[in-house]
Amino acid sequence: MQSTTQNSDPAEKISLEQIEKKLKSEKENIETELNKIAVPNKNIPGDWQSKFPYGGGDSGTASLERQADEVEEYTTRLPLERSLENKLAAVNAAIGKIAKGTYGKCEKCGKSIPLERMEISPEAIFCVDCQD
Repeated sequence: MQSTTQNSDPAEKISLEQIEKKLKSEKENIETELNKIAVPNKNIPGDWQSKFPYGGGDSGTASLERQADEVEEYTTRLPLERSLENKLAAVNAAIGKIAKGTYGKCEKCGKSIPLERMEISPEAIFCVDCQD
């Protein structure tokens, strides 16, 4: 795996390796959170499907109340799942850019993104000027 920037400054190399380590740790954390509420979609890479919280075998009014709670819980999970999927996609893209040696370039203007910004937001794709 390539972990160097276009500049061969040892301080930048160390920083890039630290950023890569941070990204991989973040990826593990996101996948752990996603696994609690969703399962990977086998048909669409990078997509997850929220788990529907099936309740017990209650009957009557208790069953209706539980079903209503399950639907509410499911609808709460959907935006969380989407947010985690988006974050995971951004982290995976950043890890891929490190491997290709293209990490740290603004996707809008092409200028280098300062390492300080990358340390704070390692999945950033824009420099501060282009972020708006």
